Amino acid sequence: MSKRSRYQFEIEFFEGILRHNPKDTDVVEILGGLYTKEGRIDDGLKMDRKLVRLQPDNATAHYNLACSLALKKRRTDALRSLERAIELGYDDVEWMQQDPDLEILRNHPTFQELVARLHDRADKA
Repeated sequence: MSKRSRYQFEIEFFEGILRHNPKDTDVVEILGGLYTKEGRIDDGLKMDRKLVRLQPDNATAHYNLACSLALKKRRTDALRSLERAIELGYDDVEWMQQDPDLEILRNHPTFQELVARLHDRADKA
């Protein structure tokens, strides 16, 4: 079985669950990730936005939204969402620096400031 068909089966399974319970945040998050893996960036972005609406204080949801926005080459929006994730407590600076979804942001001064802020936070902890 190819990866593509495996993801398609999972996507259809979770879409069915979501039809019955559209506010199931676990399913919304899973679908966002599956859509992105499948190359369905627009659908992943929709799920990430939905999750942020359902859980506005969820740092990981804002981080995932930043990733989707970066994949859509929407740097300003991605950086804004990434900054919000950090404000809410996201602190995995090592992953942030190597996350392939954020590649388009790495050389941006705001991204570098956010990385420095996380390093400072870690040093003070």
